[in-house]
Amino acid sequence: MCKSNDLVAYENLSVRNLLRNHCLAKSISDASWYLFRQWIEYFAGKFGKLAVAVAPHYTSQKCSTCGAIVKKSLSTRTHICSCGCSLHRDENAAINILNLARQARDGQSRSNAVGLVASTLLGESLLEQATR
Repeated sequence: MCKSNDLVAYENLSVRNLLRNHCLAKSISDASWYLFRQWIEYFAGKFGKLAVAVAPHYTSQKCSTCGAIVKKSLSTRTHICSCGCSLHRDENAAINILNLARQARDGQSRSNAVGLVASTLLGESLLEQATR
């Protein structure tokens, strides 16, 4: 992960607090989240990459398009906002985490990159697209 990416962003989760949920405690402790975080930080340093831990507050509740808070239970897997944004809950959270990490890194608050579309319009050069 660190070798192929310049920036690795992750939530700064308190594993101790997550273990208080008796329904998820065994799965969370089996996943070795703390060890995974240590490895990410180690290899980011080894390969000269940046690993950024962001605050986990509202990352899955906040709309990645308009910033509105959309309350949902853990069982709700789709983020649907009144602005028209409809994404899988985890994809919405990933975009928010990436935006927070970029903001912490260089002060830019938003990113339009979601990794789903080409940088130029199909059939047009970058110059043609820029002059539109």
